[in-house]
Amino acid sequence: MDQLDAVEPHCRIAWFSATTTKSLDMKLLASLLMAAVLAAPALPAFAADAAPVPAKPDLAKGEASYSTVCVACHAADGNSSIAENPKLAQQHPAYLVKQLEEFKSGKRASAIMQGFASMLSDEDMKNVAAWLASKPAAENAAKDKNLVVMGERIYRGGIPDRQIAACAACHSPNGAGIPAQYPRLSGQHAVYTEAQLKAFRDGVRNNNIHMTGVAAKLNDREIAAVSDYIAGLR
Repeated sequence: MDQLDAVEPHCRIAWFSATTTKSLDMKLLASLLMAAVLAAPALPAFAADAAPVPAKPDLAKGEASYSTVCVACHAADGNSSIAENPKLAQQHPAYLVKQLEEFKSGKRASAIMQGFASMLSDEDMKNVAAWLASKPAAENAAKDKNLVVMGERIYRGGIPDRQIAACAACHSPNGAGIPAQYPRLSGQHAVYTEAQLKAFRDGVRNNNIHMTGVAAKLNDREIAAVSDYIAGLR
């Protein structure tokens, strides 16, 4: 006797439904198992293609490289006492690495810095940048009371009628900047900041199109004012 014939007529629909569902479940399970088997050989290849986890910067190596290549111009702790040379202590690592890479490639023009940057490997740059970021920045002060009011106005509010954005919008109200995007400015030598703004304005420095656009709208007095104000930020 057929298995279905043994089932009472009024139960046949339920029996057929249960049997069909069980059959479909088994087919689905078989399909999933087959898919897993087919996918298994691809897993090692996928793992091999995954990007390696970047190594953490080595601060000891960073200090060693800094002492060999950078210390003469930027001081032992990154707080240069020479107004023409920037303070580097507590600067965002990503910004420092970017500048070193661009000095090395020539994208940021400086014959002196290109020579020093060329002595550093990519790993050296990351180590040096991380070490500098770990050093506290020394405080500075604004020096020209006749300019500081203008400098504060430009830094905090820009010059709206000339479409000049506030410096604080990108570099933060206290000049701390935004990591991986905008550099720290607070306490920087006014002489250095002024020179860089003029370099952006005059096309001498062209590794940041946004800063070129902002500086192009500032005159010498405005640049001097905002540079002096930045020196006193903390």
